[in-house]
Amino acid sequence: MDHPMTATDTTAACPAHMDPSEWDARVTLAACYRMVAKLGLDDLIYNHISCRVPGHEDQFLINPYGLLFSEMTASSLVKIDIEGRKLQETPYEVNLAAFVIHAALHKTSHDAVCVLHTHSDASVAVSGQEQGLLPLSQFAMRFYNRQAFHDYEGVAIDLDEQQRLVRDLGPHKVMLMRNHGILTVGRTPGEAFMLLYYFERAAKIQLAMQAACASGVKLVMPPHEVCEHAARQFWELKGDILVPGEREWPALMRQLDREDPSYRQ
Repeated sequence: MDHPMTATDTTAACPAHMDPSEWDARVTLAACYRMVAKLGLDDLIYNHISCRVPGHEDQFLINPYGLLFSEMTASSLVKIDIEGRKLQETPYEVNLAAFVIHAALHKTSHDAVCVLHTHSDASVAVSGQEQGLLPLSQFAMRFYNRQAFHDYEGVAIDLDEQQRLVRDLGPHKVMLMRNHGILTVGRTPGEAFMLLYYFERAAKIQLAMQAACASGVKLVMPPHEVCEHAARQFWELKGDILVPGEREWPALMRQLDREDPSYRQ
């Protein structure tokens, strides 16, 4: 297994023994890790992003436990099945909580191709608020009445929590794990990443507005009808709105390639 590369490395071709579709998934997932780190939304070696192996509903790729998000490369990702068994030779283990959370969603939802979980600061702060994210900005409107909640049960290492994670997420693509973090689900790593990005922006704005309330500022909350209209515009792809990541993600990968393409190794 290759180890994390330095910024001087160039891109690598698909290994001869690997299906090109799996290699493409590895490259995109490694890029997702790098982007989360680039924006400071990671948590050292903790947190996790997984991606289903193309053509294999029961297999997914996830980070090796012990590497920073900024070190992640296509070849360093670990392939496991939904029972937690490693399907490749690697000196690394997989975080138990990562397996519990990600396997639960991959094995129950065909659309859960990529599952992303972070402890990003603003999202954690909002997760401890009773109503979660409030419709205080256009960023937040995407999630109006479209955020799920999962109560804190301690570190997610108990298998029986899986059924409650699945139940609480329901049809949503974003879930606040109370007093813990955020989870997003996408049909691509790009979609999962952009949902995290927009939610985190909205959460930061909410916290700033709430802080201003201490000096007597009154918040303006748009009426329900307007919030629902805006949410439907986002989710029903009105006008020139596309699926999150469809337009943004290629640009972000180009940015990574200009700055440090070593994630492709």
